[in-house]
Amino acid sequence: MAEDTIFIPGDELDEQPLYEHFRFVGEKGMTPVRVDKFMCEKLPHSSRNRIQKAADAGFVHVNDRPVKSNYKVRPGDVVTLMLDRPQYDSTIEPEEIPLDIVYEDDVLMVVNKPAGMVVHPGCGNYHGTLVNAIAWHLRNLPSFDPNDPEVGLVHRIDKDTSGLLLIAKTPEAKSELGLQFFNHTTHRTYHALVWGHFSADEGRIEGNIGRDPKDRLRMTVFPPDSPEGKPAVTHFRTVEYFGYTTLVECRLETGRTHQIRAHMKHIGHPLFGDERYGGTEILRGERSSTYKAFVNNCFKLCPRQALHARTLGFVHPVTGRQMDFSAEPPADMAALLDKWRVYTKGNASDILNI
Repeated sequence: MAEDTIFIPGDELDEQPLYEHFRFVGEKGMTPVRVDKFMCEKLPHSSRNRIQKAADAGFVHVNDRPVKSNYKVRPGDVVTLMLDRPQYDSTIEPEEIPLDIVYEDDVLMVVNKPAGMVVHPGCGNYHGTLVNAIAWHLRNLPSFDPNDPEVGLVHRIDKDTSGLLLIAKTPEAKSELGLQFFNHTTHRTYHALVWGHFSADEGRIEGNIGRDPKDRLRMTVFPPDSPEGKPAVTHFRTVEYFGYTTLVECRLETGRTHQIRAHMKHIGHPLFGDERYGGTEILRGERSSTYKAFVNNCFKLCPRQALHARTLGFVHPVTGRQMDFSAEPPADMAALLDKWRVYTKGNASDILNI
């Protein structure tokens, strides 16, 4: 069969309507590339395997005709993902969800997000997000439109990370605050429980962060001079040792996706409980059944990556005053740290020998 053979779907697929979800055009001068690889690069949250399955089902089209996943995309080709259901209405609707508001004035808000709450509606998470909660809280403010990208979240944190987030109520505030984040003049620190014992009390991690080619839902670290990824710098200092784990404070120079999680994994200290980056394995400590049971109980106590956005500092976009906020770790992470403290105290003699 020829490499670019067109795949003709069966009659049952021809009879049902298809709806366009994504459209991409092959760039001028590009080298021909398989359509599954082409779309994987354009849709970083979709795996190549899923795209191949979509092509096999007749949902990947090039120039209005379905193709197999080995079709080579050439300059000018119009590639579309056609599905058998309309696109989800992404309009953000207000939802009455409690907010932990740390600070609020006429132009901005600082909120303390709980772990487990998605920040912004997306694939599979269209309701119950922080943005839906903010839309409800500001529903009586005529100038605030939750669907206007010129207002709202100034930065984001992961679903299973807790802590402080900044929201702008006006376009002017968001523009000014966004510029501070871009210029790295904001101050942000995170507390993280990580596996292992550090040889130094503080350090600096530098390495470009980009999508892991083997897992598009995970980030990986490339050398600082690599053309891959975006430059990222994380500073850390140890706060408390627990023998086999360490509580560290991380200060961000940059704000890349999964930056702390990827950087800590890169230097051999994955975040405790971070399944995506290997932190749900017992990476340090004894082989005894008692210790394994202790660690597994810790995982149950805080079933997420142990990461909390603890402090946030910026210059107020209207008054010019320095604004600094802090939030203590939530109950699950606080209980986890207490459990490690008790364990460390009870096993001090053994831990001193690591």
